[in-house]
Formats: sequence, C-alpha cells, structure tokens
Amino acid sequence: MLGEYLPILLFLAVSTVVGVALLVLGNLLGPQRPESEKLSPYECGFEAFEDARMQFDVRYYLIAILFIAFDLEIAFVFPWAVIFRSLGVTGLYEMGIFLGLLVLGFIYVWKKGALEWE
Repeated sequence: MLGEYLPILLFLAVSTVVGVALLVLGNLLGPQRPESEKLSPYECGFEAFEDARMQFDVRYYLIAILFIAFDLEIAFVFPWAVIFRSLGVTGLYEMGIFLGLLVLGFIYVWKKGALEWE
C-alpha cells in the first residue's frame, strides 16, 4: 500500500532538489554588486519616512475591497462565456441578472462617493 505513494515522494524529492539547486546556482553565478540604493528598503517608490505601523486611511481598504468584488466578476463571466452556446436563453437571462446586480452595486458605490479619492 505504501508503494502507491512512491511517485508522490519521488516528485516531492525531485522538486525539492531542483528548487534548492536553482537557488544555490542563482546565488553562486548571479552578479553580486551590493550598493547602498539596492540595500535600502523600498516601498511603492517612496522613501521610508515613518514607522512601519502607521495607519492607513479607511478609503484605501474600501477601494481594495471594491476592486476584489468587481474583479471576481470575471471568475464567473469567463466560464459562462466558454459554455455560452450550451446554456441557451436561460443562461443569458441568469447572467443578465448577475451583471445587472453588479451594475446596481457599482451605481450605489458611485453615488455614495466611495470611488472618490481626495
């Protein structure tokens, strides 16, 4: 029974060896030219100017959540588009309702001013 796990263990062993070998080769053969700019902390193109625990405006998180919500729509629209012909008119109506609800949500968010960045 344990013999059935041999391919999985072999795969894990080979992938671990390849991963470690690539990391070691990259460190050995790659260019090593440390400069002060390369070693300095980098965040979003700005110099580090305050404590790492500074507070962000809540609008930042609101925009991020809205992006995720509207971006996930693609996760539903793409598979629907792939099998569109086999769904028929019922599938078209269902996707129309789904997209209509998303548009209503977008209009609500727009009217509330959540998309305004000051």
